[in-house]
Amino acid sequence: MSDPQRPFTLTPGAADSPVLLHVPHGSRHIPHRVRKGITLDDAALERELDHITDAHTAELATAAAQMAPVAPWCFVNNLSRLVVDPERFPDEREEMLAVGMGAVYTRTTHREPLRPPEDDPTPLLEAYFHPYATAMTEAVEARIAAAGHAVIIDVHSYPTESLPYELHGTGPRPPVCLGTDPFHTPPELLAAAESAFGDRVGHDGIGHDTPFAGTYVPLRHYGSDRRVTALMIEIRRDTYMTEPGGPAGPGLKTLAEAVAGLVASVVPR
Repeated sequence: MSDPQRPFTLTPGAADSPVLLHVPHGSRHIPHRVRKGITLDDAALERELDHITDAHTAELATAAAQMAPVAPWCFVNNLSRLVVDPERFPDEREEMLAVGMGAVYTRTTHREPLRPPEDDPTPLLEAYFHPYATAMTEAVEARIAAAGHAVIIDVHSYPTESLPYELHGTGPRPPVCLGTDPFHTPPELLAAAESAFGDRVGHDGIGHDTPFAGTYVPLRHYGSDRRVTALMIEIRRDTYMTEPGGPAGPGLKTLAEAVAGLVASVVPR
């Protein structure tokens, strides 16, 4: 599915499927010219990638797409979020600016310097953030054109223990966190996810908007187009992999089955 020579990959699903699996944080790849602007040495950078990368989420999405009776479309970021974070607001609306982790990070997960704070983020935004946003917007609009609506399922993972960068890391850390948006997450989509994951991890293993909240919607549609519905899935990493940055385990298949079940439940037969 992924190709590190391309910033992102859109893998087609069924022509009439409204579902778009979105995997924004699963890659460790940093282009050489971007690496030169990061102040960490190589060992420290590898440690940071272990902590910040949603490892194996692209594999999870691929497996889920193959299992689903009607294949969803998949949009995968092939670059590390240390290049740009496509899910951040690119302006002062982004609360993570408070810890140096807006669309272009200047601080690490442990709040240590990543880039000089005086660096101009504009070149990275123009080279990577805006093209990604445009492509994702076009992918969503193509699903609307084909199916009359779009369903974005945003696939993430998070560490078992909170990291210093987290602004809301003191709350519960359930095996599966479902991130919602008051405008774009209808009750029936949330209920479908609760059912799909509850059947596999237990309903008491599901939380809402803790430790991470919200979900990704392209800015062109955000808060204005109800044809776009969205849900974020945050999977606690100890449920499917060795932390930090280690191999996937058998839990990956179980979670892929849950995502496939969610996809199936929101696609009319």
